[in-house]
Amino acid sequence: MANTLAYGQVLQQGLDKQATQELLTGWMDSNAKQIKYEGGKEVKIGKLSTDGLGDYSRSSANAYVGGDVKFEYETKIMTQDRGRKFTLDAMDVDETNFLVTATTVMGEFQRLKVIPEIDAYRLSRLATIAINIEGDVNVEYGYTVNSSTIINKIKKGIKIIRENGYNGPLVCHLTYDSMFAIEEKVLEKLTAVTFAQGGIQTQVPSIDGCPLIKTPQNRMYSSILLNDGTTSGQTAGGYLKGTKALDTNFIIAPVDVPLAITKQDKMRIFDPETNQTANAWSMDYRRYHDLWVTDNKANSVYANFKDAKPTA
Repeated sequence: MANTLAYGQVLQQGLDKQATQELLTGWMDSNAKQIKYEGGKEVKIGKLSTDGLGDYSRSSANAYVGGDVKFEYETKIMTQDRGRKFTLDAMDVDETNFLVTATTVMGEFQRLKVIPEIDAYRLSRLATIAINIEGDVNVEYGYTVNSSTIINKIKKGIKIIRENGYNGPLVCHLTYDSMFAIEEKVLEKLTAVTFAQGGIQTQVPSIDGCPLIKTPQNRMYSSILLNDGTTSGQTAGGYLKGTKALDTNFIIAPVDVPLAITKQDKMRIFDPETNQTANAWSMDYRRYHDLWVTDNKANSVYANFKDAKPTA
């Protein structure tokens, strides 16, 4: 049993590394340092605010006007608690090749199912945050991507974020159609910038210094539906485009604003002798995650949608 536990620990470490490197939204995880986490589903997010400038008085004994600094923690609950159990029949797997087989199965599961779902959830949350800004000032609806206007549309989004007061580095997630239209317009002569994700430095194209992250359309929705894995029609698990979801062309967000956290529960592996339900190896996978943007920074997220604004 000790060897089985060791396999589980090694496998979990490998899966965590894979998730960090392959999530297209993995750059958001670096902001987790702003979150106070002590286990379970509850997290605390620090919120800092200060008063603005006042007049300096040369004649007063109190030359400086006093100002207030306010710092408080806001408690949030991680809403995404997802998992799966997999079994490998003992007749098909012997102890000498189990680790390789388990790594293959769980690696493919995470690569093809878990990572796209986390990306889609995070991007849908950002899209919803932009939609909820009063007056539709941080969104544009009904835009069909074309090479003549796509660059100006992205520049417009960047301008709005800048005018709302955010001057730090930005990131743009865009569909492959949007990226193709940009390349068609500039004949692939885009300025490249260094972008760090999952501990890996890479060169990506940019507009006005804003990195462009190509993202599959099936991760670019304004909302998603999560299958529970048990209800009829949902047994395959995973996610689908939301019933009233909009297709997103691109989303622009500050590097340090989306507060994303993902935690994999302890990987549990039971050998056939321990497993009481079948003569098979059993692997339990559980991951919970979520994303937040504090209220005072919500207007620094911008989204552009292919679909028209819903009427109801």
